[in-house]
Amino acid sequence: MDKFKALEPVKLYQQPQSAQALTFRRPQAPTSPLIGILPTSLHLLILQYLAVPDIPAYARTCRSIARLASSDLVWKFRYDLLGIEQADLGSVLDELENRARSAAANVPPTLTVDVADDDFGDFASGAETIDFSVSRSSNFFTAPGELGDFVGGGAAGSPRAAPSAVTPRALYIRAHKLLKSLTPALLSPSHQILSDLFPQPSLSTPAPSLHHRSKTLHLLHRFLARLSPVREAPSLLASLRAATDRFDATLLSAFDVADGRGDEAGMREAAAASWEIWDPQNVSFGVSAEWEMGRVWGEKREIFYVTSGHKPLDNFTENGLLNFDPMDKFMNFVLDAVREHGSRAVRVFPPAAGVLIAFSDRIALEVVAEYITPLLTHARSLANGTMFLKATAACFGEAWRMVDTIVDVAGTTAEVSRTQAEDVVYRMFEPNMDEYLDEEIESLKQSFELICRDWEQQTQTSLPPSADPSPLLPSQQPSFVSAASPALLKRNVLSTFTSLLLLPVSIIPRTVETVSGAAVHGITMLDPRRWGGSGASTAAASDGYHKGKDGGVLWEDTDAADDEYTDLQNEKQDVGIKESASSLEPPPSARPRAYDNLQLLLSLDITLELIHAARDSLKRVEIFVGYPGTYGQRVRETIEEIASELLGALGERHVKGGFDLAISQMRTYEPPPVSETEKKATSTSVAPLVQFFELVHIGDMIQSIIQVYFDKELTPHVDVSDFLNPVMREKKRFENVLDDSVAKGLNAGIEVLMNQVDHIILTLTPARVYYPPDDAPLLLGPSLGCTEAIKCLEEHLRLLKGNVNREVLEVFEGEVGVRLISILQKHIKRQIISLNGGFQVIADLNAYHAFVSTLKIPSLTSDFSHLKMLGHVYVVEDAKDLAQIVRDVTRYGGAYRPEDVYEFIQRRSDWKKIEKVVDKTMYNLNLREDCTVC
Repeated sequence: MDKFKALEPVKLYQQPQSAQALTFRRPQAPTSPLIGILPTSLHLLILQYLAVPDIPAYARTCRSIARLASSDLVWKFRYDLLGIEQADLGSVLDELENRARSAAANVPPTLTVDVADDDFGDFASGAETIDFSVSRSSNFFTAPGELGDFVGGGAAGSPRAAPSAVTPRALYIRAHKLLKSLTPALLSPSHQILSDLFPQPSLSTPAPSLHHRSKTLHLLHRFLARLSPVREAPSLLASLRAATDRFDATLLSAFDVADGRGDEAGMREAAAASWEIWDPQNVSFGVSAEWEMGRVWGEKREIFYVTSGHKPLDNFTENGLLNFDPMDKFMNFVLDAVREHGSRAVRVFPPAAGVLIAFSDRIALEVVAEYITPLLTHARSLANGTMFLKATAACFGEAWRMVDTIVDVAGTTAEVSRTQAEDVVYRMFEPNMDEYLDEEIESLKQSFELICRDWEQQTQTSLPPSADPSPLLPSQQPSFVSAASPALLKRNVLSTFTSLLLLPVSIIPRTVETVSGAAVHGITMLDPRRWGGSGASTAAASDGYHKGKDGGVLWEDTDAADDEYTDLQNEKQDVGIKESASSLEPPPSARPRAYDNLQLLLSLDITLELIHAARDSLKRVEIFVGYPGTYGQRVRETIEEIASELLGALGERHVKGGFDLAISQMRTYEPPPVSETEKKATSTSVAPLVQFFELVHIGDMIQSIIQVYFDKELTPHVDVSDFLNPVMREKKRFENVLDDSVAKGLNAGIEVLMNQVDHIILTLTPARVYYPPDDAPLLLGPSLGCTEAIKCLEEHLRLLKGNVNREVLEVFEGEVGVRLISILQKHIKRQIISLNGGFQVIADLNAYHAFVSTLKIPSLTSDFSHLKMLGHVYVVEDAKDLAQIVRDVTRYGGAYRPEDVYEFIQRRSDWKKIEKVVDKTMYNLNLREDCTVC
């Protein structure tokens, strides 16, 4: 039985693996060694932040902590807190060490007493590397040769160790002993602290400089505030701050005296010393704008109290316009002060003090802003809505001159970036931005509304049905349709418009005449009289650009303008853009006067006026585009809103409204009736359709102008790749509105055109043209009605080419062909056609087929081929042969059923004679034999 081992009990249910791991997992060993129950890293962290007087007590807990307390990690951290190398304070320690050596040389030998009760325990002054041990009889580290506070530190006046043996602990011990020697002076009354810290000079110890004193106070402040080296550190720090304030007041007085004498060297010394002791806790975190010496110096500049009589309201002329010459003189005065005093600030004050920026900021807020505020307030009170907008942009443009001046004054010596200089103006102008941006959009909307409403009133009153044209809108055609090369004409207009967009815009009005003169020259180049033909008087009559909103003349009817127009007309002859007497112009007696001005429902004048208003607004807003933060985002949103408002006003109010009115007018058109004597003078022109084609030209021109404006002005501010951008969506919507309007107009134009074709065929086709007398000579060509109908179609389709894309043109031509077949079929069914007349029918159908073949639409060509074949039924004499032709369904490719052909042959003049034979042959039907009357 001894060989058998007892079986372990079997667990019926195994615990989940996660539960087992949770139950039986043992804690992992710490990554760092332990001292007691805590890791070494935690003890090291405690030693780094522990007050120096408490380190001995903590180190006595065990040997490991004692060794850790003497490591370089602890003392390097404390030495770095002093920032001696970073703040260039090493000279202070050297000076204190030299003073201690001199004092030690003049003091007789004394007996060293026990310092066991010192804050830091017993520190021996042996070699740099000493084997420390913990003893119950000592308070802290003990080693042979204990002299002074620190182990290996040596006395204050002892020679320094070799550089190779210098450790962070040794460096801290040296700094600690030297700076602690100054703490007894802080126990003196506040008025004696400075004299105790810096004793009277002697032959062996000359008086320290102001800069050295400030560095000493600075380092002592770091020593007491950051390290807590003694238990009385809080009270000593309060005394040190009081002494520092007294020393700073002394420096301020010395600076004022030197400033009065113009002694920049004395000013520079006092300023450097004052900056050294200014707010030591934040000295490493950048510029302090509240530095007292820099603030007091700036407050004493006379520019804050004397502005030499510059008055803001002098920028308004007697007639209420802007002239910013007075503000220009004021800014020159301000910039001269910035150059004069700013240059001295750069030479005198430390670069890190930022006195130049603080001084410039104060000038902007207290001088420039005080000048701008009443100026804008007065501009806002005027009835002219755009006066406030112009004044705001001009004021900012004038104030922006400070940026270049500040950067130039700073040069390479001052720590001033261009961004800091720009922020001076941005901060100053922020209170005006909300009102300006809101007013800019509201004013633009009102301007667009006024322009569109005036144009709508003109068009509604100038194009009443069945009325004479208004004297405001002439009845002559514009130049696109009648021009020899519309494409070249459009390129010339776009080139001129592009040149106009590239003209510089003056935001700051020096004199009213100069600004308006530049605008006149630019807009004048787009006068339709410069590039138009018979529509040249459009601009002169429509009053689109005769007067600007501020009363400035934009298109002047002067002799010089007429001469320039004549020169440009001669130039057009050279490049091939010559005007021709339009063959589409109907005779005066046949012209429908109510439709003479249909092409003027869209106006390039209004388009340019809307763009001109939007561009003025855009150029004003663009000078704020660099604004940082929230206002910068608002500026960008305002630019997008300007573009969206322009596209909306031009698309919905002008383009869509003009096309809708043109379509409604075109649908009411009816060809005028003519008498027999006027038939030869009947025109092939469809006046409203021709004018609508001109309207399409103008719409295409508007879209091209908008694209140029978008590319030149808006692309830098709009992400064209973002299809969700509101501007891109509005641009797409504008293009869709134009395309839809053109498509609707072309649909109505087809109806008008085909009505005109039907009218021409009816009017110019005599009653006996297909049933001529027997003795009449046989005509070998198409009839006059056929010729004129084809001419009408060719002329209008030619006008359409180049106006729309190929797809739209094919649809238009296809619809024209389909409706032409229907018209011809009805026309044939209205006639009585003899055998000789049948040859005339075939001649006409051949002419129509030849015309349709030029359209190069296979389906239409096939349909007209079948229609041409249908004409043969009128030249077949034998009735039985005619019946066989009618029954042959394959003859017409399935386009015509026998029943359809039967209807056409009923128009034969001999139908009554051949009807029975045709019926019997087609249907095997004889009414006499097969029908019984009961």
